[in-house]
Amino acid sequence: MSDPTMYEPFMRAAVALAERGRWLTCPNPTVGAVLVRDGQQLAEGWHHACGEAHAEVDCLRDAAEKGVDPRECTLVVTLEPCNHQGRTPPCTDRILEAGIRRVVIGLRDPNPVAAGGVERLRAAGVEVIEGVCEQECRDLVADFLVWQEKKRPYLLLKLASTLDGRIATRTGHSQWVSCAASRAGVHALRAGIGHAGGAIMVGGGTLRADNPRLTARTDLENASLRQPWACVVTSRLPAAGSDCHLLRERPEQTIFISTPAVAASRLAHELRDLGARVLSVPPLAKGSLDLGSMLTQLHEEIACPYILCEGGGRLALSLLECGLVDEFHLHLAPRILGDNQAVPLFDGRTPLQLDEALQMRISDLRHCGDDVQLILRPQQG
Repeated sequence: MSDPTMYEPFMRAAVALAERGRWLTCPNPTVGAVLVRDGQQLAEGWHHACGEAHAEVDCLRDAAEKGVDPRECTLVVTLEPCNHQGRTPPCTDRILEAGIRRVVIGLRDPNPVAAGGVERLRAAGVEVIEGVCEQECRDLVADFLVWQEKKRPYLLLKLASTLDGRIATRTGHSQWVSCAASRAGVHALRAGIGHAGGAIMVGGGTLRADNPRLTARTDLENASLRQPWACVVTSRLPAAGSDCHLLRERPEQTIFISTPAVAASRLAHELRDLGARVLSVPPLAKGSLDLGSMLTQLHEEIACPYILCEGGGRLALSLLECGLVDEFHLHLAPRILGDNQAVPLFDGRTPLQLDEALQMRISDLRHCGDDVQLILRPQQG
């Protein structure tokens, strides 16, 4: 059997290709594939969008256009080739028809309907190498894993802070903590989430302080751009006639989430008359909302695949404490306020030992203009 480590650079290349299909493949996973011979990458492919060819087929198509014989190559693919007839035929069939004798995969398919590709290939005499760059491949399809295993939206948290962990001055001034490049990246993220049918979420405090629009504003003005849902978690609903951008500009795309009592109030009915939704989430014993039930309801009510939570700090911390944050984007600005009364990134816990801290792992770190962007994930992921 070949040394699995020799395929790691090619698997990482396949991961990078797969990212080109981010948001477009939903509800399918993002997948990338390359054909390799004699240490050279000769063809590439990725799943471009839901309903289109899978990565393996796209890669074989690229090979045909370049005159590459797949029988002489190893196929490196981030996810186990599917073994069922869905919108497209089984990829295992195409691999066998192409005469490929070795397949390297990063991660087994968690979908029981599509799984079984490894066994099918091995039964046909194909050498299959598993688990190459498995963590990177798992992170690549972390959203798909949540949809399959937890039946809820994939939740991203985005916050920006100074180097000393402050998100605003003591007066609440926060525009802007992050640089222009970071803000542009956030709007691109919003646009992707909107395209997939997801939502931007904030707490009631952020709604009242910032009066946000929660839309994607990109350099490419596109009248057909699908905006994300606007979702506000609050115990205090805005008045129907208030100067609230969400109510004045897009009430039909706005969802308020509150307690059963608030959701049954006269004010809630007035918001519904405007076109907004007011959902009821049961409280937990300590009085806070059942955030897990909230995510399940958003999944069931509007088929929401993604939620991007942009604050405030209390809501963000509650989601972290409940273990509901699947991906945390932290934009660190090279600024220091040095004021212990400035608004902190997180506040409200009272741990006495370091092992009581909420722990995450860094999965990526990159420059974003003047800022540094950290992408963190649950430690067990």
